[in-house]
Amino acid sequence: MFLAELKIWNFRKYGSGEQDPGTNKVKPGLNLTFNAGLNLIVGENDSGKTAIIDAIKLVLTTHSNDFIKLEYDDFHMPVGKTNEEDRTNTLEIQCLFRDIKPHEAKNFLEWLSIESDGAQQKYYLKVFLKGIRKRRRVFYDVKAGTDDEGSQMNSEARAMLKTTYLKPLRDAESELAPRKNSRLSHILDNHQAFDDKEAHYLIQAMEQANKAILHYFEGFDGQKDIEDQNGKQLLVQINTYLKEFTPINTPLNSLFSITDMKLKTILEKLSLELSLNKSGLGSHNLLFIAVELLLLNRENYSGLKVALIEEIEAHIHPQAQLRLIEFLQLESERLGIQLILTTHSTVLASKVSLKNLILCNNALCFPMNSESTLLEEGDYSFLERFLDSTKANLFFAKGVILVEGDAEHLLLPTIAEIIDRPLSRYGTSLVNVSSTAFLRYCKIFQRQDESKGKMNIPVAVVTDNDIKPNLYKTVDADATTQAEIDPEANRKRKIEYYSGQSVKAFVSSLWTLEYDLAAGGNLTKEFYRAVLYAKRIQGSERYGLTPEKQKECDEEVESSFVQWQQEGKSSDEIAFEVYQGIMLKRGNKVSKAIVAQCLAKILHEQPDKVTLKSKIIGDQKLKYIVEAIQYATSGTQGDL
Repeated sequence: MFLAELKIWNFRKYGSGEQDPGTNKVKPGLNLTFNAGLNLIVGENDSGKTAIIDAIKLVLTTHSNDFIKLEYDDFHMPVGKTNEEDRTNTLEIQCLFRDIKPHEAKNFLEWLSIESDGAQQKYYLKVFLKGIRKRRRVFYDVKAGTDDEGSQMNSEARAMLKTTYLKPLRDAESELAPRKNSRLSHILDNHQAFDDKEAHYLIQAMEQANKAILHYFEGFDGQKDIEDQNGKQLLVQINTYLKEFTPINTPLNSLFSITDMKLKTILEKLSLELSLNKSGLGSHNLLFIAVELLLLNRENYSGLKVALIEEIEAHIHPQAQLRLIEFLQLESERLGIQLILTTHSTVLASKVSLKNLILCNNALCFPMNSESTLLEEGDYSFLERFLDSTKANLFFAKGVILVEGDAEHLLLPTIAEIIDRPLSRYGTSLVNVSSTAFLRYCKIFQRQDESKGKMNIPVAVVTDNDIKPNLYKTVDADATTQAEIDPEANRKRKIEYYSGQSVKAFVSSLWTLEYDLAAGGNLTKEFYRAVLYAKRIQGSERYGLTPEKQKECDEEVESSFVQWQQEGKSSDEIAFEVYQGIMLKRGNKVSKAIVAQCLAKILHEQPDKVTLKSKIIGDQKLKYIVEAIQYATSGTQGDL
């Protein structure tokens, strides 16, 4: 059995939906489906990840008996409201379990329901918590059953629904240390290796140890005096004092022993340590996770096998994260364990199969399975190959800009900063897809059924129009000139092709970003300088751009512009001269990435940022870049 659905009404960030006209019931604020195996919940801070974990814990409780109860602040406060009178008075959390096998069903016979799946009938179990608030006093109970009223579950049935929970920023070393009711003792006590509570080997071992301790303080091993009599003398001295302290007819006497020989007490005295000395937090965290898996891998256990782990990457370096998540994916399938994890790690988000991801955003949740997105099987295969950790930051963003090359990736952050839209400030991720496979990435943010929730993450696709100007014939007379293609019509076609729902495409006016920079007029000189700088850097990797070379480049720019003006060259001719004649020159092609890097530096060093901002915003050829940045940053107020 596994947790198949979680429904929430008015719990923390999750409010409630509209009234269903068919049933007259209010729709839940969250209706989330889980995979039977691994589920990785990702999203920015305060997006609702912890609320999901806590909601499950409230209904099911945990094996470690973590203290958690419904609080006043758990009742939903509508967005934009601050008056306590606006806080909801009721809330409900529902957990729906499916795929219940007969040996599991016997634990919940009184509360089970049956649903038809074609010709087959299957069990399901609905467990729900209902809370009510009377001013600042909170009341709640947990019931189960098909109808809205349900009935109370007994303690034995509820114990079979407990979850394994690992909190964020966990102190693994402390959890594995010996103490009363330690987490380690609880896990071991519930393992089949310690089923024999009366005659376990450890009890026998401790009895032998107890005898040895008793012999030491008696100074006699049952056959002869032992060599070390210090223990006997110490005990005699203590008992001599006691005899003086107590009445002569009822003297007190003492002896040393290991108290309480129960197996649980013995287990509480155990610690689990790594063989390496002074191991770090990450290593102890891995050890703790390994121990917790014991609880989920018990033989003949017919209860729920669900682990809730917050920030599983805590204290673990990226390579160890990869090994851990690979193992957990395989283990969840092999043992039938359901894992519900939260993470801020782009490493984990990129490694896990996209179908196992759940994206949280602004109190909405979006599973990435094929039933929920517009992604097709081929898209999943492609993204699993190429969606690495540098691209996975799109799952944690308030807005996303997708670009196809290094030049845009290097230059756009600078332009965004100059026009007062710094991407980091607005929580916007810039993702270089390194190809024109935009559509595959776009479908991540497009839903099959928007009535279940709109993904309001603005996604801007920045791409080239790729229509070469007629001047291209002067360098390649045999090439197809594309003169018959209308650049504006082609641009609109691309915009329509990539756009949909919260995804919008922004396409260059003619050829490429570099050509538009050269042809726009407002940044032509800066771009030309960047091309010359890059050419010198590329030709001298060892020494780079020396002050002497930079001066030569600056002088060449000024002299070229004087000459072009005298020749009466148009802006398109100048752009073609710079871009095609110098940058793309056969046999001596200049790297677009180096050009973009140089241009970003030139723009950063401009002293008059106000004028520079006006030049960029006023450049019609760069309008699509400015609009893309503005759109991708429109989902926030820039208050991160």
